[in-house]
Amino acid sequence: MSENQLRDAISEAIKDNDVILFMKGTPEQPACGFSARTVGVMQALDVSFASVDILPDPRIRQELSALSQWPTIPQLFVGGELVGGCDIVMEMYENGELAELVGADASAAAPADDDAPAAQEGLLQPENRLA
Repeated sequence: MSENQLRDAISEAIKDNDVILFMKGTPEQPACGFSARTVGVMQALDVSFASVDILPDPRIRQELSALSQWPTIPQLFVGGELVGGCDIVMEMYENGELAELVGADASAAAPADDDAPAAQEGLLQPENRLA
């Protein structure tokens, strides 16, 4: 290990897990809408993934962003490589690239037509309870 043990631990987690999501909260209880949407996509694809809650220690976010050169959370890694944040994950899900990348069943990818938009929106869009 180097002098920066936390960064080494993050690197090791990325290397040891084929699919890992650094997020705010947990998959069972996401703490932001972006993390919730990203988890929703992974669950819709029925992909097993590891997760790390960055909220308990602010240094995790700092070291992760320094390592990945990506400023926002969540961050999805597949095969040791950064895929991106919520917007990129959503775009890749919608065009089928994410299913291919993670080896998910192609039928689990977002529908290409508008036959099931309500189900898709309910899964991936946060509900506004402030209005």
